[in-house]
Amino acid sequence: MVEKWNITIPALTGDRQRKAYVYLPAQYKNDADSRFPVMYMFDGHNLFSDGEATYGKSWGLSQYLDNTQTPIIIAAVECNHVGHGRLEEYTPVSFTFKDGSRINAKGKKYMDWLVKEFKPYIDGNFRTLSDRKNTAIGGSSMGGLMTLYALVKYGKYFSKGAALSPSLWVNGGEAVKQLLGSAKFRKDTYIYMDYGSREFDRHDSQRSSFAEACASLIQNGAFVTARIVAGGTHSEASWEKQIPYFMNSLGFYPENK
Repeated sequence: MVEKWNITIPALTGDRQRKAYVYLPAQYKNDADSRFPVMYMFDGHNLFSDGEATYGKSWGLSQYLDNTQTPIIIAAVECNHVGHGRLEEYTPVSFTFKDGSRINAKGKKYMDWLVKEFKPYIDGNFRTLSDRKNTAIGGSSMGGLMTLYALVKYGKYFSKGAALSPSLWVNGGEAVKQLLGSAKFRKDTYIYMDYGSREFDRHDSQRSSFAEACASLIQNGAFVTARIVAGGTHSEASWEKQIPYFMNSLGFYPENK
């Protein structure tokens, strides 16, 4: 079951509304005493419904979770669709986009809102396991970049994360190298990261950037599951196929095996 409602993020977009989404597993209704781990995710509009997805194809996440009876809550928020709003909110570093536009980083503001306002709201209104051990974060593309940023800078809230096709190329890749190179992860930080084999031609040196990012994560103490997805593309259809891999890698196992 997916609940959705309108919210605002005043620090970023004033009183402009966007949708928030919460997926609740079947066990949530059937067992009123149970509490569940939570994964916070980016691009909430692309996760559950093809009708709301930007390109007409969602991850089909609720269908997978329903079919496998995976006991987890997903909390997600629609991105900022106005202009370069999504890029700005989903980057921790400013950069110049390929069309010459300057992208001013608002990723810190977004994450501050998520951990100080959105997470407390979810914990206060749903039966969550709110501790760090049971709190994850995940996303793809720029959302994948933000997942890595969250695990580096907001590790007191998140113990695990899934970064699918993360945008390691921002600011020529140097900012991400510095971010991951200086990271000091807690000893129980788990990260899943992948890239589709057909994505490597999208940006120069992407293959080496992915390898270097994985090495930095490992060297700095994270438990890393890294994959190159054969034939994988930069698309919701491809990310949908990776759901079992990142869910299982992060310890969210189906009850219906």
